[in-house]
Amino acid sequence: MIQAAHVSKWYGPVRALHEVSFEVPKGQIVGLLGPNGAGKTTTIRITTGFFPPTSGSVSVCGHDTVAASLEARSCIGYLPDAVPLYTEMAVEGYLDYRARLYGLSRGERKRAIARVVERCTLGDVLRRRTGQLSKGYRQRVGLAAAMLHDPAVLILDEPVSGLDPTQILEVRRLIRELAHDKTVLLSSHILSEVEATCDRVIIIAGGTVRADGTPEALLESLAADAPYVAEVRAGEGGGERLAAVLRAVSGVAGVETTPVAGEPAWTRCVVTPHATAPDLREAIATALHRAGGGDGGLMVRELRRERPTLEQFFLRVTGPGAGARAPGPRGEGGAA
Repeated sequence: MIQAAHVSKWYGPVRALHEVSFEVPKGQIVGLLGPNGAGKTTTIRITTGFFPPTSGSVSVCGHDTVAASLEARSCIGYLPDAVPLYTEMAVEGYLDYRARLYGLSRGERKRAIARVVERCTLGDVLRRRTGQLSKGYRQRVGLAAAMLHDPAVLILDEPVSGLDPTQILEVRRLIRELAHDKTVLLSSHILSEVEATCDRVIIIAGGTVRADGTPEALLESLAADAPYVAEVRAGEGGGERLAAVLRAVSGVAGVETTPVAGEPAWTRCVVTPHATAPDLREAIATALHRAGGGDGGLMVRELRRERPTLEQFFLRVTGPGAGARAPGPRGEGGAA
């Protein structure tokens, strides 16, 4: 449904995108992530036909966004970060106005408005002016307007911005329902929301694609480095002894110990494994049991392996030295 092939964009001497390629098929929700200035907004604007790429191409539903711009844009429902509302218009009037812009007939407008009002839970504010609405309601009105013409592709820029936790859950559910028969490309800086909502994540930094895959597949690359955490009762000042015991375990690369706040008899141990080490939980538990002496060994009230997060992966692929930037004209570097 969306195909981007070798897309580059220059603003004079400044490079915003360099050789960006990706595909988003029907029924998939893809999250577009990146730090400020990464090229996310440029990617969205090119995809929506707002302006053309310097080189490369983007097609939506088989229509090139430059050669067949009107056809491509007719397939898209777009929710920008700053929702464009006429603040003196009532919600119902605004939705009717937007439906007219999409070319819907009177009967089609009535049915479309009823459909999006129900889906976005706007029935209580239909007669209110959009300028009197909370940010959360304005966001929902913008989403409803983007869905009026039942587009095949939804492009959402920060769709849960300003929503409370209950509304976030409702919008997340709605997006997943829509993805049954639509393509959804959303941009967000809320990493946990992207992880919870999206089937796939594309990370852009420095104008290039740094990672592309399912959240599970991306996090799998961090699994080998994930540390183990144990809380052990070793008595006051027992951290050094625990560190020595754990460093002797085969496969352990490093150990950090700190007293548990407010409980000086307990020590928190963070064990970093070698990348090639197998699961060390059993070996750690055995070492602590033997180190205690007697029948019970040291008391361990927690032993777990930390789960990698999308935030950790994001920082790894976008941080300093994570990827080289393409040179600009006459040798300048570019930034989005």
